[in-house]
This record gives sequence, C-alpha cells and structure tokens, in this order.
Amino acid sequence: MQQEFSSQILPPLLIEGSDGDLGLESKLTELSLYDFSVETSSTGKEVAEVFEKYPLLPGAILVDDGKYAGMLSRKQLLEFLIRPFGQDLFFHQPLSILYSYARTPILELPDTTPILNAMQLSLRRSPEFLSEPIVVKTSGNEYRLLDMQQLNIASWQIRGIETQVRYERSQAQMIQNDKMASLGRLVDGVAHEILDPVNFIWGNLTHVSNYSRDLIKLIEIYDKNSENIPEDVLYLKQDIEFDFLESDLSQAITSIRTGAERLKKLVSGLQNFCHIDAIYPKPVDLHANLNNIILLIGSRLKGEINIIKKFGHLPPVYCFAGQLNQVFMNILSRAVDILLDEAVRQQFEAEAEKNSHTKPTIEVLTEVISQESNIPGLPDSRWVSICIADNGPAMSPEFQQQIQESFSVEKRADKETSLTISYQIIIARHGGKLNFTSQPDKGTQFEILLPLV
Repeated sequence: MQQEFSSQILPPLLIEGSDGDLGLESKLTELSLYDFSVETSSTGKEVAEVFEKYPLLPGAILVDDGKYAGMLSRKQLLEFLIRPFGQDLFFHQPLSILYSYARTPILELPDTTPILNAMQLSLRRSPEFLSEPIVVKTSGNEYRLLDMQQLNIASWQIRGIETQVRYERSQAQMIQNDKMASLGRLVDGVAHEILDPVNFIWGNLTHVSNYSRDLIKLIEIYDKNSENIPEDVLYLKQDIEFDFLESDLSQAITSIRTGAERLKKLVSGLQNFCHIDAIYPKPVDLHANLNNIILLIGSRLKGEINIIKKFGHLPPVYCFAGQLNQVFMNILSRAVDILLDEAVRQQFEAEAEKNSHTKPTIEVLTEVISQESNIPGLPDSRWVSICIADNGPAMSPEFQQQIQESFSVEKRADKETSLTISYQIIIARHGGKLNFTSQPDKGTQFEILLPLV
C-alpha cells in the first residue's frame, strides 16, 4: 500500500478505541483515532490520492521535519481544489503553500479530556468549523485525528446513559419519597396514639397530687383530734410505713410528672421529625427543630458525649422542615458514630493516655451572617448559618475527596450517601450551601447556610 503514494507519505492507521462501555468519565483516549502524518513538503495531489483511497479519513496532521505544524482537513483541501484554477494553483504545490492560505483555528485537546467536555468545547467553535476534526495530543507527544462524527455518536451514547441514570435515580427518589411519606404518616399516627394516653396521665396528675395532699392533711387532722386511735389503725399505719409513704408520695408523683413530660417531648419530637412537607416552604423555628433532633438522639449518647448548644437570635426561616430535619439527623448521627467509635478506641488505651483525652463533644452553633455581593450595586446577602462541629478524629484527605466528588452531578449517580442526600436538600431544595472542613486536632465541622428572604 505504501508504494502507491510518495515515499514521504505512510498510509493512515486507525487506532481502535476501548472495547468497554462508555461512561460519564470516559476520555478521548477510549475513542478510535487516526494516525496520519504528512510532511508539509508533500503536494496536494499526493494527499488527495490518500483521501480518495480512504474516504473515511477526516484529514491529515502536518509535520515540518517531523515536528507538528498543524492540521489540514479533507473539507479544506476539497474547498481549495474546487476553486477556479484551484487545481492549477495547489495540486502540484507543497502543502506548506496551501496551508498558508487555508490556516484555520484548530481545536487541540489532550487525550485525557473527558468526551463530554470535548463535545462542549467543539460546539463553541464557529459554525463553519463545527465539522472540522479535532487534533488529539497523546501522552507521548504524538498527534492524532478524531472525526467529529465519532465524537457526536460517543457523546450521544453517554448522554443516553446519563439520562437513563437520572431517570432511574428520579424513579428511586420518588419511591423513596413515597416510602418516607408513608412512614411519616404511620409514625405520626402511632405517636398520636401514644400522645393521647400521655395527655390523659399528664392531665390527671394535677388532680392526683391535689387529692393525695388533701387526704394526707385529713389524716393529720384526724390524728391530732383523736385521743383513742384503734389498734388496728395503728397497726396498719405501721405496716404500710405511713411516715415514709407521706414523704415519698409527693416525690413519686413528681417522678411520674417528669417521666410523662419527657415522654410527651419525645413523642412531639418524633411527630416533628416525621413532618410531611407541603408543596411550598413555610416559616420554621430552626432551634425547635434542632432541639427535637438532639432529644431523639439522646439515647445514643450514653453520657459519653457532650452536646453544647450556642444558639443565636434567628428569625423564622422559610424551608421544608421535614427535609431539614433529615439533614440535621444525618450530620448529627454521623458525628455521634465517629465520637462513639473514638470513645471505644480510647478504652483500649493505657489509663494515662485516656486521661489526656478530652471528652467527646458536639457543638451546635447558629447565627445570622452577611456575605458581600460579587455584583457591584447589589446589597450584601444575609444567611442563616448552622454549624455542627465535633472534636473527633479528622477525615482522611482521600475520604474528603470522595465526599466532594459525591456532591458533583457526575459522581452523584453512582451511590447516594446520607451526606449526598443532605447536599441535594440544601442546594437544590433550599438554594443554600453545605461546606465542611476536617483537620487533625480540630475535628470536623459542617456548615449549613440558608438564605434569608
């Protein structure tokens, strides 16, 4: 095949791409590329013969003494040859002359460029250059050609995969939302059933307390005004330890009241946590929501974790309360898990080392902050800041990178974690921000920013 062309021109070589399926992160190196280089001293006639022999070849890489000089596409060569006197002027002339007239902007990309990014860059070109092939530079500083038709097909395949993934995710999210709504209604019903007898107990405790106090007074007056108390009455008072009963009865009623009050708060917190959001956001007291979540996770703390609340003055915030409760629960539960694991680890250390550790602590800080506007003339924006910080061990840089990647659209489709869902709720549903930092000896801090309207 080489003998059909000039000795300076080697036949083109099609380098096949990867056999695997394309994905959102697929790069240009996975596509089929043409390896066809021509010295600028070659003539237009020689290149035209190659193009005629290989009708799918999109163009030629031009080299000058082996060094990359540019690219000449099939379309460019044809346009020059069909001009009046074009064959007389360029057919037998070196390509360097033709290229000096045909020089056009060339899109040159490294082979590590993602296919979707390459497609976006190619569409930014002027309309007359949209069909021009792309020059792909390999890691070995070699230059190859990518046909736009193949890039279009690969891009549509990936877009189809992305659309399918998004559809499946949306369906799964709809099913999950329906399950959560059903669970919320169920829990709300159970909580209501619990709350009814609790309210019954709570409402009657005042009467029981008053009745018992009146009965004790009656007995005391009877004792004072009775000279001959029957022996069986004295025996019964001794048998039931009346003096102890008199002093302990009020304490028992107080304990019942405390337990009923705690149970009432837990049930109310459970109802608020399972709150089913309406279509539109409503003004919410975020401090009440945070207190409910802290109350619900209190059973997991086991006295080993301190929770410090530093609440500022917050106005009612328009939001979806149920979804925000899920975010608070996700972040607080993660902090509790980390600190409990750290507490267990410390139990296996030497006693001297254990004494040097500070007690595991979670700090919840709320405040209203202002941020300067990047657009001149616009006032500063006001945000509600909710910081949840722990003094546990820092996350590894690799894990932090994984969290950051899970927040991106490309990685979000792979696996949805509790933090990913929290990010979507804050960003997509509330137009807010979710930031986190994790440093050795400083622990991890998540900051939720919600806009004030």
